[in-house]
Amino acid sequence: MSDHTESGAPATWDLLDDKLLSACRVWDLRARRYRHPTKGNEGEFYYIDSRDWVIVVARTRAGELILVRQFRWGTDTLSWEFPGGIIDAGEDPVTAGLRELQEETGYVAESGRLIGHCNPNPAILNNQCHIVFADNVEPHHAGTDWDEHEEIEIRVVPEAEVFQWAKDCQIGHALALTGLLYYQLMERSLKRQ
Repeated sequence: MSDHTESGAPATWDLLDDKLLSACRVWDLRARRYRHPTKGNEGEFYYIDSRDWVIVVARTRAGELILVRQFRWGTDTLSWEFPGGIIDAGEDPVTAGLRELQEETGYVAESGRLIGHCNPNPAILNNQCHIVFADNVEPHHAGTDWDEHEEIEIRVVPEAEVFQWAKDCQIGHALALTGLLYYQLMERSLKRQ
């Protein structure tokens, strides 16, 4: 008996149970029990239940991109990345992105648009990360509004230099690199028109 569907794709396992193991401040650790639909074997798999995230590729009128650097507890290092954060319940991803941009950098944009999304790690996370592009951003008189545990370096970097940082592995945050990819795809698409 084949373990694949008629199309050749692997089978989708049957969900038997889903339980909360630990509730944390920004996500929950949960366990799901699954059964393979044809082989019948079962297993318990752990995942992080999280709200969706957003990152913002923000470009100034001069064509520079806004990067932030902050301490990341998971890697115990400072990390260069694009501004971003957790989307509030019921909040539109573009609205959330523009809010995070202002809170983290003090820059504002009149509008933004969604240029992509991804599943950050579908093996252990159930959420999506939305990538927002904001053009012609400028500093706002209100400044930043950091969370209690945020301490952020803000840098305005020429676009070519940002791509060089990515190439040289100075930007290692996977979601920042994904944002850079979507930005590049957007720019290529505009040049073809």
